[in-house]
Amino acid sequence: MLQNLRRRFETWVVRRHPPATDPVALTRRRLYILPTRYGYAFAALLFLLFLWAVNYSNSMGFAFTFLLAAVALNSMWRAHDNLLGLVIHPGVAEPVFAGQAARFSYRLEQPGLDPRYGVALQWRDGLPQYVDVPAQGSATVMLTIPAERRGWLQPGPIRVLTRFPLGLLQAWSWVTFERSGLAYPRPRGRRPLPASLPGGGGSSIGEQGLGSEDYAGFRSYAPGDSPRRIAWKAVTRGGPLLVKRFTDQARPELWLDWRLLGIDNVEPRLEQLCQWVLQADGAGLQYGLWLPGRQIPPASGAVHRRRCLEALALFRYEGQR
Repeated sequence: MLQNLRRRFETWVVRRHPPATDPVALTRRRLYILPTRYGYAFAALLFLLFLWAVNYSNSMGFAFTFLLAAVALNSMWRAHDNLLGLVIHPGVAEPVFAGQAARFSYRLEQPGLDPRYGVALQWRDGLPQYVDVPAQGSATVMLTIPAERRGWLQPGPIRVLTRFPLGLLQAWSWVTFERSGLAYPRPRGRRPLPASLPGGGGSSIGEQGLGSEDYAGFRSYAPGDSPRRIAWKAVTRGGPLLVKRFTDQARPELWLDWRLLGIDNVEPRLEQLCQWVLQADGAGLQYGLWLPGRQIPPASGAVHRRRCLEALALFRYEGQR
């Protein structure tokens, strides 16, 4: 029942504050505060002390009870102000493969003159990650979020909380950002590469997989190609970006082709293609990727590998719902 109420409350808060693209400053309207379990125990103790002081008409008991109540009220004020005005910057994460955990880096900034102590970020029911934010400075918090499937990874609401100074009360807020991480398909599959480049594994291949012998025409530019092979004269005349080809490159090229995989389901095909991309890149081969509706011309290098993996991560088959 408590979990149900909590989810409904979170949904209401997120509806009030839709996902943001820019950094979020915590205002009074975004902050909430409630006692922790220690706070409830402290309140019960105060109640017992008050009953004891009333029963025995003990003035010292009254003074002690009211002193502890003032401490609790001051703690509530300090906890609230420990978050007020704090700026949360959107999280940034490097791409990962499905099944791995993405590490989102959030930056907490304090533009004011007072440092903020014991501020934490929490994703769902995970462990809060606490940091201290210096005055007119910032601190970084890393949140680990599992990537269950390929595509865009949306962390959803992130809880910002503090129990400073005494742990009797917890002030918190939720922030949601539109920015997300990217999850590539799982690289798995037992099929070997569909073809290998002839000519001794490419020992005569020049920089970026381009030849250096007889001229053999042009081809379209692909990310990762060497700038020294670009036909700059054609570019200055307003033509397209072309790359020179040579005779040792005019040979069968390695194509990682969707049509070569006789698998009914979409995901196993993408996982096998992802495995092929990593194998071809690890072997230093020049390879292209063929997907329904999109073809990436052969190239090599880290930029080309990332382009192919992104195409696999964001691929949507026409028959897929």
